[in-house]
Amino acid sequence: MQKFALFLLFPLLFAACITADKTYNRAAPGIWRGVLELEHFSMPSKKKDDVAIVYDQFKPGELPFNFTINYIDEERFYMEIINGDQRIRLDSIQYGRDRSLARDTMNVWFPEYQSYIHAEIRGGVMQGYWKVTTKEDYQIPFYANSGRDYRFTNLNKKPLADLTGNWATAFGVDGKPEDVEKAVGEFKQNGNHLQGTFRTETGDYGFLEGTIQDRKFSMSSFDGAHAFLFSGSIQGDSLQGEFRSGHKFKSLWTAWKDPSFDLTALDSLTHVKAGSAVSFSVKTPDGRAISFPAPAFDNKVKIFTITGTWCPNCRDEQVFLTQFLKENPDLAKDLSVIAFSFEKGNDVEKANRHLAAYKEKLGLPFDLVYAGLAGRAEAAKFFPALDDVSAFPTMMILDKQNQIIRVHTGFDGPATSRYASFKNEFTQFVKQAINQ
Repeated sequence: MQKFALFLLFPLLFAACITADKTYNRAAPGIWRGVLELEHFSMPSKKKDDVAIVYDQFKPGELPFNFTINYIDEERFYMEIINGDQRIRLDSIQYGRDRSLARDTMNVWFPEYQSYIHAEIRGGVMQGYWKVTTKEDYQIPFYANSGRDYRFTNLNKKPLADLTGNWATAFGVDGKPEDVEKAVGEFKQNGNHLQGTFRTETGDYGFLEGTIQDRKFSMSSFDGAHAFLFSGSIQGDSLQGEFRSGHKFKSLWTAWKDPSFDLTALDSLTHVKAGSAVSFSVKTPDGRAISFPAPAFDNKVKIFTITGTWCPNCRDEQVFLTQFLKENPDLAKDLSVIAFSFEKGNDVEKANRHLAAYKEKLGLPFDLVYAGLAGRAEAAKFFPALDDVSAFPTMMILDKQNQIIRVHTGFDGPATSRYASFKNEFTQFVKQAINQ
């Protein structure tokens, strides 16, 4: 076992040796390649006759992502994670010296999601873990090497096909038929480089980036809340693949070309119970009471959204609403917006501190209030006027007479093809509601 461990550490030690020309005080500046080891120290088997095996640079169960270290001055720096066209800047960094190990260490926080990367640093090498503090015993090994600008591999084996376009997709085909989830894969391919996402009826999988080599392909995304790894192969006119979310969830999926395939419209998934009305009494993180109905909401169109700070799709919606209000000040004066957050953990005081920090970081120009524990059942209990809450986020729009005129389930974020068209349609809908 000791020989095995030394064999695995040798590439890391070698990488550290080649970064001797050190012109920085802390972590090496520039591009890095990080890896989350979903299967720690897994060793792949190679088949000489399988031209698609590209384990020279990555192994099954490894989720790679790229990031940069950017210095503000000689001491201060920030990390920026790269997922396709997405850039996630991380400024909450604790850097120090572990005297017992005689190594530099750092914690890089994702404050929105209450998770962090802990890493020991030796020259151009990091080694540590990613930890989610809101989940019990949720920690995934992590390592990174500086100067590596590829994600999965820098090999350039000729792709068997161009995957650009939309793919009808079924997730969970290895489970019960009633649990299969519909999705649409939206891919863009340029040579060996592959980007895209999957849209579902409850949201999307964000910005995915990866590679296609011969018939095999892989894409990944890491944003501090989720770690997604998609891998698969071209099988005739279809795609067969595996999906992994973190180190505890794995399922199979298949995709095919079908121009008539589409998802259920997001405005038709959740319905309003006949004769029901919205009412609530909550407090903001600073203790201010808000009740509805109330005179403060009179003659306003209301936007109430069910959200959670642990949910990247919810974050996309909060950013969308923030931008919408800033870009449309003439409409904003006739709107009342509140985000109702359902959080993990039952410490309300701690949740409110987190919500205050979240609101400040995102610059939300509307109230973000604690509404209960994370979960669809809790959200449905809080808003009994809805027949179901099937997704986070879920947005309700109420007219000036306090009647629900729209319920939008899920959110097609900026990684999807629907984001721009939804923005235009949403603007027109709000205008019409205000002018009625």
